[in-house]
Amino acid sequence: MTLQVDESEQGAWTVLRIRGELDLVSSPAVRQSVHGAVAEGQHDVVLDLTGVFFCDSSGVSVLITSRRLMKSCGGRLRLVLPARGVEEGSHVNKVLGALGVRRLFEVYPDAAAAIMEEAQPLSA
Repeated sequence: MTLQVDESEQGAWTVLRIRGELDLVSSPAVRQSVHGAVAEGQHDVVLDLTGVFFCDSSGVSVLITSRRLMKSCGGRLRLVLPARGVEEGSHVNKVLGALGVRRLFEVYPDAAAAIMEEAQPLSA
């Protein structure tokens, strides 16, 4: 399956819905989407990973790089993991946890919660 990235604006937030495999071949598309949002002046980005069923180290690298980019421009990056990802351990959540980088990200249960200012991220 190829990767698909759909972009939408929700208030001050750019939401990038990612579906498919996030790997060496597809991760540049995510990187380009995040960079494109920043180039357009968007500094608050949500990466909705609910449609991602596989993520390798290249995918994790693009997530970390995106986090670094958002911080450097004074922006925010929030992740949405697949349903019950924290409780049951989605593939993406397992990979982030195994590599010890899950704590670097603010993770929310859905895009609606991720764009709310008063919402609290899920615990690592």
